[in-house]
Amino acid sequence: MTDNFRHQGLRQKLVDLIREKSGDKINSKILAAINTVPRHIFIDSSFLEFAYEDRPFSIGSDQTISQPSTVAIQTQLLDIAPSMKVLEIGTGSGYQAAVLSVMGAKVFTVERQRELYLRTQPFLKKYYPKIKCFLADGYKGLPSFQPFDRVIVTAAAPFVPEELKEQLVIGGKLVIPVDIIDEKTKKTIQIMKLFTKIAENEFKVEEHGYFNFVPMLSEITKSN
Repeated sequence: MTDNFRHQGLRQKLVDLIREKSGDKINSKILAAINTVPRHIFIDSSFLEFAYEDRPFSIGSDQTISQPSTVAIQTQLLDIAPSMKVLEIGTGSGYQAAVLSVMGAKVFTVERQRELYLRTQPFLKKYYPKIKCFLADGYKGLPSFQPFDRVIVTAAAPFVPEELKEQLVIGGKLVIPVDIIDEKTKKTIQIMKLFTKIAENEFKVEEHGYFNFVPMLSEITKSN
């Protein structure tokens, strides 16, 4: 892995941009993690010159790597502390999982695109070996490894899966972008929701702005 001074300088500029966009609302530990994780190694080499722009990129299999400011916002909502057990739904490139791992979380990540999983799993095993990767249906979570302190969904969910809520500890948090119809454009967008589990069947629900994510699908796809 090459991570030279130019890459590091571009990462610092990205962090400064995220800080400015957020009005200094992003936790300094999150910014430090984004400044540590070399985003350019998670994307196709043809996009290297754009790796530290604040925008998403295609990673194949109809999936994208989220823009860094979105990663920062979702991570902020998770309210991560070291050694927390975190379930990520939608491994994708592995970038979000890497940021969480660098922050000290114990990350369990699920990917349903077989081709993407077969590409990302060995990559994460090499560079971020503490992350545990699974090829599975994200709607069902990982019941064998529950409970989790935090759950993060990195794809557009048509609804909030009850299984993910059930796999949280009391006091746990679920961050998930949920589909809604934009009244002006009549197009589907997502509203970021934060569920805090305050009792076994009771949740506090907050909404945190509008986003655009690729769809969260349930079936496990086969490689071509």
